[in-house]
Amino acid sequence: MAVILVTNDDGAGAEGLKTLEEILKGLAHVVVVAPDQERSAVSHALTLHSSISYQAIGSDRYILNGTPADCVIFALRHLFAQPPDMVISGINHGANLGDDIMYSGTVAAAREASRHGIPAMAISQAYYDGRPIHFKEGAPYVRDLIAAMLRNNLNGEICLNVNIPVGNIRGIKITRQGCEEHIPHFNALDYKLDYDDLPFARAVAIKSELMSDRQAIREQYISITPLQRDLTDYSTARILMGEADRFFSLR
Repeated sequence: MAVILVTNDDGAGAEGLKTLEEILKGLAHVVVVAPDQERSAVSHALTLHSSISYQAIGSDRYILNGTPADCVIFALRHLFAQPPDMVISGINHGANLGDDIMYSGTVAAAREASRHGIPAMAISQAYYDGRPIHFKEGAPYVRDLIAAMLRNNLNGEICLNVNIPVGNIRGIKITRQGCEEHIPHFNALDYKLDYDDLPFARAVAIKSELMSDRQAIREQYISITPLQRDLTDYSTARILMGEADRFFSLR
C-alpha cells in the first residue's frame, strides 16, 4: 500500500486534516505530522533559532512545535527510512489563490516536499466568512485525484495547488495562478474594506489558455494549479543580458 505524509498549517486538531485522513482510508497508509497550533500565513518559514520538539499523539500521528515546512523536513529526516509516495498538505480552512500562495503555510509544506523530489499536493477549501466550512462536498473529488496520482506513479518535483469551491462542484479545471487579480481578503472569499485599504499593484495580465485559479473557484470548479520550483523571470533575464554591456560600462 502507498504511504502518504499528511500535514497542514491549521494544526493537528483541524477539521480539514481529519477530513483528509478519512478520505485516505483504504487508499494509503497515512503518517500525520502537523503543527501543534495554527500556523496560517507563515509561508515557507523554518525554525532556526529555537529547538524543535515533537510528540506522538497516536499511531503514526505526531505534533511538532514548528512550521508546516518544519513538519515535512522533520518527517522526511526522522520518520521515514525511505521517502513516502506522496505528501499532502491540508485540507486548509480557506482558499489559497493568486498571491495568497506566497503567504500560505499549506502550500509551503507541499512545495518543501516537492523540493525533495516527492510528489506533493496542497488542498484548500474556500469559504465565506460567517458561514460553516463544508469539507465533505469536495472529498470524493480529492480522493479520486489522489488515487489517480498514485496510479500513475508520479515522481519528481510535482506540486499541485488544489482549491475547492463553495457549494455545488461543476467539475475540475487545470488553472494558472491568478496574480493579476486582486483578492482583497486572505483565505476567505468575502470583501474586506480594511484589507483592501492596503496599497496594491496589479500584475500584468497574462495571455494564457488556462483559466485563473480565482475564476475557476468563482465558476464552481475545483482549481488545480501545477506549481514550479524555479522562480526565475526569464523574460527579464533576457532583457538584462541584452543590456549587460551598457550596465557594466557605467561603472
